[in-house]
Amino acid sequence: MRILLVEDDAQLGESLEAALRMEQYAVDWLRSGEPVRAALAATPYDLLILDLGLPEVSGMQVLRQLRADKQQLPVLLLTARNTVADKVGGLDAGADDFLAKPFEIAELFARLRALLRRGSEHKSTWLQAGGIALDPVDRQVRFENRALTLTAREFAILEILLRHAGRFVSRARLEEGTYSWGEEVESNTVEVYISRLRKLFGPAAIETLRGVGYRIPR
Repeated sequence: MRILLVEDDAQLGESLEAALRMEQYAVDWLRSGEPVRAALAATPYDLLILDLGLPEVSGMQVLRQLRADKQQLPVLLLTARNTVADKVGGLDAGADDFLAKPFEIAELFARLRALLRRGSEHKSTWLQAGGIALDPVDRQVRFENRALTLTAREFAILEILLRHAGRFVSRARLEEGTYSWGEEVESNTVEVYISRLRKLFGPAAIETLRGVGYRIPR
């Protein structure tokens, strides 16, 4: 899953970016609100973590613009101001949840999981095809009813393929959904992870169409 983090505090932003990556999320970090709209237009994100106290363009302005653009992306607001008025204002503007600073990283992760589940309350979160099942919220993978442990990259690539089961996904799209901004991607990285996944699920589990991409058959 890919998260957009918007936080102007350098120390907090660096800490959150590192923690999210360790939790197997791909995360892109912006330090101001101005480029958020362009980032959302260019990249498919699963969730936005948004600081209210941003310079120049405030977090509230970003949130209102996002909802005016009909973006349904879940938004978790961060703020140093923990008043009822702040919470009400943020939630009324379209935020999905609210977390006051300072906070424990475990609480942040719990709130992220809750937000990601919220849209799936009446349906299974599991993605399934070809005997493979993956839960993107609780980070579980099963194959023929056996639980498997995958690396963060393997999990991310498998999730994208399962979300597009039956359709070919380009290498560029797999890289985009797996790597954060600024991370170096070697030319054969995707092929290496596809090879590892085939060892887990069998050589026929993932098909290749040269020049087009990869797919998991339905």
